[in-house]
Amino acid sequence: GPGADRMMVFQEFDQLLPWKSVKENVMFALTSSGRLKGKAAEDKAMQYIEKVNLTKFADSFPHMLSGGMKQRVAIARGMAMEPEILLMDEPFAALDALTRRRMQEELLALWDELRFTLVFVTHSIEEALVVGNRIAILSPHPGRLRAEINAQQFGLASSGSAEFQGAHQRIHRLLFDEELGAATQSQDPYTAASALRRAA
Repeated sequence: GPGADRMMVFQEFDQLLPWKSVKENVMFALTSSGRLKGKAAEDKAMQYIEKVNLTKFADSFPHMLSGGMKQRVAIARGMAMEPEILLMDEPFAALDALTRRRMQEELLALWDELRFTLVFVTHSIEEALVVGNRIAILSPHPGRLRAEINAQQFGLASSGSAEFQGAHQRIHRLLFDEELGAATQSQDPYTAASALRRAA
């Protein structure tokens, strides 16, 4: 059953409670789970709202936000719980490049501080290498584990290295080059990569 030890961030924009403000949406997870109450919950919510650069919109309601801003609120809500397991399904896909990079930095900083388990689904090879320390390559329907790649040596500063580019090309081949035959028979030629960053 559901529990406060695990949180999920979806890729859809409309995962917020429309009658609650940005601050109240982030606080909701904290208060309903019993983690924090009152001023402590508000302070924790504002801490993570600041991390996603939405402090000026703390009292705004979801209908007043863009899709990317709504997504950042959902990310703040998930991270504010500081869960043991954080499940993220393409959470940064709707964000612009600069915001996406900042969210990756904040997520990795949070992981470095708290050492929770993160399961992160993405269609970006670079993002999988940066976010995960183990990458599972999944085949198209029916989804099966095609390969698992160790990415512990990579981080936000690794993208220009020859080793990073080599790993990128290897994953690209696994996703596309070797999939050409199967892709012509599948309605969905794209495969997904799941990046896993485990608690130490």
